[in-house]
Amino acid sequence: MTEQVTDNPARSRYELDVDGKTVFANYRRVGSTLQIPYVEAPPSLRGTGAAGRLMRGVMETARSEGMKVVPICSYAAAWIRRHPEFHDLLA
Repeated sequence: MTEQVTDNPARSRYELDVDGKTVFANYRRVGSTLQIPYVEAPPSLRGTGAAGRLMRGVMETARSEGMKVVPICSYAAAWIRRHPEFHDLLA
């Protein structure tokens, strides 16, 4: 099973489909900065690592697009603190 984070610009969010359920991170683009105000996983996916896999994909996308990240959501901020390999992306 290959999971891929996709951009849904119509809803201003990155999404990850896991067994027909969607984990998502809302975003706002301000110039070359990606603000992440909210991350949500359906209750049945909480504790499975799905939101972490989503965040990894979001951060890899930000890196590939040359963007800096502002984690407004407490989950996103905590996830980034635990992953120093992405600290260079913090705005």
